[in-house]
Amino acid sequence: MTKDLAKLMKKELLDVEPSSILQFDKDVSQIPNIIKLTLGEPDFNTPDHVKQAGQASIAANHSHYTQSPGLPSLRVAAAQFLASKYGTDYDPATQVLTTVGATGAIYSALTAILNPGDEVIIPIPIFPLYIPIVKLNGATPIFVDTSQDGFKLTPEKLANTLATHRDKVKAIVFNYPTNPTGVTYRQSELEAFVAILKQYDIFVISDEIYSELTYGEPHVSLGKLLPEQTLLINGVSKSHAMTGWRIGFIAGPAAVISKINMVHQFTVTAATTMSQEAALEAMQHGLDDGQAMKQEYLQRRDYLVAELNRLGMATAVPAGAFYAFAKIPARFGSDSFAFCRKLAQEAQVALIPGAAFPAGEGYVRISYAASMAKLTEACQRLDKFLAVN
Repeated sequence: MTKDLAKLMKKELLDVEPSSILQFDKDVSQIPNIIKLTLGEPDFNTPDHVKQAGQASIAANHSHYTQSPGLPSLRVAAAQFLASKYGTDYDPATQVLTTVGATGAIYSALTAILNPGDEVIIPIPIFPLYIPIVKLNGATPIFVDTSQDGFKLTPEKLANTLATHRDKVKAIVFNYPTNPTGVTYRQSELEAFVAILKQYDIFVISDEIYSELTYGEPHVSLGKLLPEQTLLINGVSKSHAMTGWRIGFIAGPAAVISKINMVHQFTVTAATTMSQEAALEAMQHGLDDGQAMKQEYLQRRDYLVAELNRLGMATAVPAGAFYAFAKIPARFGSDSFAFCRKLAQEAQVALIPGAAFPAGEGYVRISYAASMAKLTEACQRLDKFLAVN
């Protein structure tokens, strides 16, 4: 007799769905001659000196476990990186944890701090990863729609949300520069948030993985402005084109980091040794490796935003990351999945539907982590598509 054991699994999984971003990318990948501007992954290669450090680690048989929080030297380098770039002050021995990408930091942090019944404030649109992790821990996301405020959380909405949910809120998630909109926050805006957040005993999960990719004012970290409440997440995936190496960091108060490390330890033991040694090279000798990439992204951003606006797809200029969040022309309606499927099938251009992000319906996300040649061809195809539809 066949047993249906699936019905015995964790009940919170019933309220979680697989990533629609990855599924849509998989679906359109089958279309011949498709140009994909879908995933948030740098199209650059990892810098040669970083690859050589990884290769040297393998050659030296550094294939054993590191300490669970990561190589001490890497934690020192990460703390120095954050200090030199953003003015933070973390003790690498007790306040920095090496994780399996920023994703590992997000999972371990939320799992460590959440109890069933807790609530987590999440400004939207936002990369949806945080939401299923909150739900899997029995907590409830409290969404704050920013679509009418230039896709930025306002101090007023933050204050009102905290006042309404004060008894159950355990944390708030910030992601800036933001995926999918590319908006970021100035220091004055962050200071206004800090003045409010200091009034509450809650965690601030600050995912700043795109911190090296800002195109206007320098990035300001909540890890500097509110260190006693902030769990600062960063890593080398975007800054050094190292997505596949899977190395991230989380920094915060020592007593909290020690508990987050327990979740990390029980989940993955430790991040991959040779990847850590490659990241060490990136932190020690490649602090500004991301700057050349950033200049390329800036040129692509300016070209893409101008083209999208010319074609009638209203797009604000992204202040960071490598995404443009464009409005679907009104004649197509607001069904972003229908628009993107039609575009992929008829014009062989793949974009991510805005509905893949909460409060993103009616928009599309376009990744300009692609060559200028691909962007130019994609815009030409998009122009023809819009002209006949």
